[in-house]
Amino acid sequence: MNRVRILVLNAALGPLDYTVPEGVDAVPGSVVIAPLGPRRVTGIVWDEGRLPGTEVPAEKLRPLLGLLPVPPLAEPLRRLVEWTADYYCAAMASVARMVLSSGGALGGPTTTTEYRLAGGEPAGRLTAQRRQALDRLAGEQGTIRELASAAEVSEGVLRGMVGAGLIEPVEVAIDRPYPLADPDHDVPSLSPDQSEVAGRLVEAVRAQAFAPFLLDGVTGSGKTETYFEPVAEALRMGRQVLVLLPEIALTENFLARFEDRFGAAPVLWHSSLKSTERRRAWRAIAQGSAQVVVGARSALFLPYADLGLIVVDEAHEISFKQDDGVRYNARDVSVMRARFEGLPVVLASATPALESLHMAEIGVYERLELPSRFGGAQLPDIHILDLTREKPPRGRWLAQPLVDRLAQRLERGEQSLLFLNRRGYAPLTLCRNCGHRFKCPHCSAWLVEHRLSARLACHHCGLETQLPEACPECGEGDCLVACGPGVERIADEVAELFPEARVAVATSDTLGSPERAAQFIAEAEAKAIDVIVGTQLVTKGFHFPDLTLVGVVDADLGLEGGDLRAAERTYQQVAQVAGRAGRGSKPGEVLIQTRHKDAPVIAALADGDRDAFYAAETEARRDAGAPPFGRWAAIILSSEDEKEAREAAIRLGDVRPHQGDLMILGPAPAPLALLRGRYRYRFLVNAWRSANLQAALRDWIGRAEFAPGVRVGIDIDPYSFV
Repeated sequence: MNRVRILVLNAALGPLDYTVPEGVDAVPGSVVIAPLGPRRVTGIVWDEGRLPGTEVPAEKLRPLLGLLPVPPLAEPLRRLVEWTADYYCAAMASVARMVLSSGGALGGPTTTTEYRLAGGEPAGRLTAQRRQALDRLAGEQGTIRELASAAEVSEGVLRGMVGAGLIEPVEVAIDRPYPLADPDHDVPSLSPDQSEVAGRLVEAVRAQAFAPFLLDGVTGSGKTETYFEPVAEALRMGRQVLVLLPEIALTENFLARFEDRFGAAPVLWHSSLKSTERRRAWRAIAQGSAQVVVGARSALFLPYADLGLIVVDEAHEISFKQDDGVRYNARDVSVMRARFEGLPVVLASATPALESLHMAEIGVYERLELPSRFGGAQLPDIHILDLTREKPPRGRWLAQPLVDRLAQRLERGEQSLLFLNRRGYAPLTLCRNCGHRFKCPHCSAWLVEHRLSARLACHHCGLETQLPEACPECGEGDCLVACGPGVERIADEVAELFPEARVAVATSDTLGSPERAAQFIAEAEAKAIDVIVGTQLVTKGFHFPDLTLVGVVDADLGLEGGDLRAAERTYQQVAQVAGRAGRGSKPGEVLIQTRHKDAPVIAALADGDRDAFYAAETEARRDAGAPPFGRWAAIILSSEDEKEAREAAIRLGDVRPHQGDLMILGPAPAPLALLRGRYRYRFLVNAWRSANLQAALRDWIGRAEFAPGVRVGIDIDPYSFV
């Protein structure tokens, strides 16, 4: 009898056994529909013997209901699902859900209705809005919503035009092919350094074998143009390419450069896509017609038909680490996917993660360097402003030397960038009468004032509320005080100092979609912005030739708190934002405001001595047994009942393993002890490289019993320690 074991997408169910009806070819990787009681569930036929569970008697098995019309998941992808689940202590079903991340794509080909101008001369007089729509929609086709946005009229206006016969419906296939990229559309002239690196990467693509590369190039060295050459070679070979970007806001800038080089846009994959766009992209990827996919970390698990190259741009970025669900790091999983698939992977960065540098040092990764900027541009001059001496005036946050440099740039018609990694207007609002502080009711966090949207917001759970006119505690009016600066406050300060300056705030709040990011880039490139005030969003990927000054408002901010990678992340952020200055023909200058000018990371930034900083950080990590020399894991127990969470943590602590290669700290309340209404207790585990960390954690947690309201989360190689 033909029987199979399937992995269903519900982790609570576990693997299930079924029989295969005659005439159905349910090979491993096939996506199937199976009966479960009165319901139907989606599952993946898995390799024999690779899923746990006892064998169910044949007479109790029910037959599969059928195969879904999508290609079977390839063997390397199935191995990646297993590895990811094992390494990150996650359920295989949760990883598989990321692979089958578009439910609509599993149903087979279908059509949708789009609209276009019907043609011909309209009869009678037209309203101003209808005339505007006719003028702006010539040659356009799309949904009513898309056309309304393009014409800048309401959807009701267009629906009325459909009824009047001015716009006609067109039935189109959702799965229509994407425009083809041409690898020889606009071949650039590379520098000798770029040509050498590109040549090595092209060789690796041709070899079609696993080869991990660390592309280590200074800001402005042309890393993107360099790795476009192996992308072009993969296209010539008819193979697919995946490029991972850390932020959606970077997508538009990258797309313009890609289209200039290859003559067509790549296929996008990120959370802002509509369901029809996700469906079209998923099916094109699975069928092999999507040539180059550019996306966020979730694009890593898509079922590529013939992947030939993976590029992880800005590979050091923390946003490649997933903080909930399956807590994976896309940088590391990219290397594993390349290994299973047998193809090259390029980790590109101007400030690589220390772990990546270590892998290059010991010969696991091949390091390729671009040591100078493209086209003769020079790295900017960096100066330290000691805020203990150069104190800003009361109520201000910019020291006078930085203000003077801003004035110089405005006078010259050049652009400036002020960096502060803190969204909103102020991180804390309190009452000067009674001392009441506005705190999130669901999290151990202060509410952040956002004046641009007139709200108080929690940056952890998303709670938003209006700022009251009077203190809710004492009832006093006109007594609320904003404490500390956010980017909006810095923007206000610039506007007060320079009323004529055109100031733009660039954060995830203001550039939350590719469209907004595209508008910001267009305005900056057109020199319609004089001063950009932004968070870490502006530290990477942007190239504005007339931006010659970067001011770091508070370089010490990232060094606060319990982040074990604080120094490294501070160095990366400040070095990256410094790299925005002087990328064209005009020289750049960077001013870093700090109260700790002697801190090793600040001194390294001032001296431009990256190697010295990484060497010192490496030794500190070695002494502490921290990555890459040891490993960390975090265990978070949470419950809506504080007592229940605390007792669960104590019980788990009582059965902790006692191994010489593990050090377990805790339990203790997590730094963010209340998050989204759940009380949290944390263990930190420090393991030697020789320890079987995942097996030890599974065995440990398996020995404890938890109340139904308790959740247990495991974070391997954590980046967030809150």
